[in-house]
Amino acid sequence: MSTPLKLPRSAADAIIQVLKDVFVHNKYADKALEKAFKALPRMSDDDKAVIAESSYAIIRLYRLLQTVSHSDSLWKILGAWIVLNNFELDNWKEFGSLNAAAIQQRFEDVKSDRKIRESIPDWLDERGEQELGGKWGALIAALNQPPVITLRVNTLKLTIEELQHQLDDEGYETTVVEEYPEALVLSKRKNIFQSRAFQEGLFEVQDAGSQSIVPFLQVEPGMRVIDACAGTGGKSLHLAARMQNKGRLISMDVADWKLEEFKKRARRAGVHNFETRTIETAKSIKRFHQTADRLLLDVPCSGLGVLKRNPDARWKLKPEYITKIINTQKDILQNYSLMLKPGGILVYSTCSILPSENENQVKHFLEKNSQQFILEEEKTIEPSTYTDGFYMARLKRLS
Repeated sequence: MSTPLKLPRSAADAIIQVLKDVFVHNKYADKALEKAFKALPRMSDDDKAVIAESSYAIIRLYRLLQTVSHSDSLWKILGAWIVLNNFELDNWKEFGSLNAAAIQQRFEDVKSDRKIRESIPDWLDERGEQELGGKWGALIAALNQPPVITLRVNTLKLTIEELQHQLDDEGYETTVVEEYPEALVLSKRKNIFQSRAFQEGLFEVQDAGSQSIVPFLQVEPGMRVIDACAGTGGKSLHLAARMQNKGRLISMDVADWKLEEFKKRARRAGVHNFETRTIETAKSIKRFHQTADRLLLDVPCSGLGVLKRNPDARWKLKPEYITKIINTQKDILQNYSLMLKPGGILVYSTCSILPSENENQVKHFLEKNSQQFILEEEKTIEPSTYTDGFYMARLKRLS
């Protein structure tokens, strides 16, 4: 019989610190991890991977672990996770009287209750079932799987084969994903941002499903393209590559600091056919009325399609935020769509799986604007091994 794995004490302390930052101090998980790693500069990449993966798993399963440990203590919750993952439960005083057999038994007792098993708030389970019916169970289970790290090749600089070869030389093994011609998946978790290939702007980290959105917009070199909710510019970089740095790309956002971050990324990627515009008032949009051949509206959303990547979002998200964001999406689609020329094409996209943020928004918009717009195609990407959850709709402006 193999010896059960042991979690080193230093890793356990770091995990507890991350959990404290997330659940007590309300920090985002990625920022909490960054802080933990800064405090442990000599730690090996393998040990950091254990801390990151364990922290994310516990955040993801927090409600289940609370239930089976019968405790709100972060140490007891960590202990329950250790037991359920067949690690050895050390006799550290913090674990107190935790009993491995009792934890296993409680897990057997509650695993048929979806909201406990998948570890989500009651309201989210109700909302998911209400909007997605019988599909909800499989979708939330898929969103509870750990994500893979996917890269998008920067085709302005090299081919996917050349990138794979260079990464291989640097010790980063990758695999291709058949349906996604610009995607490489890391075979083993490593800090890819330390690679020479990243410093040289040869790739971006971007989910394979997310990589489908820009091709769906059907941009061509020489076009005038607006990315109206650009954020830090992940899709703008992809647009520029698809445009082969030709034509004009206008990247807009309400947050100036995000556009500043995009400029840094653009320099690294060798993108130069862009300008940035901060959206300050309705006039910022009005200036561009009927000027775009292509318009990307990758709108703010609940983020429920990317729970794999942001497991703490389930605890931070509130029902009233979804109501508010649905109204924001409606306004963006109605007002920003006027930037499109007659004959032009827009894509409305989200990283949500809820019809209220997706199909229903597009249906409502088309009912209101039936003389000006038609739906060409819509596409849903469900969360899977290689992808998060996304929705996209391509609309054409007639007049």
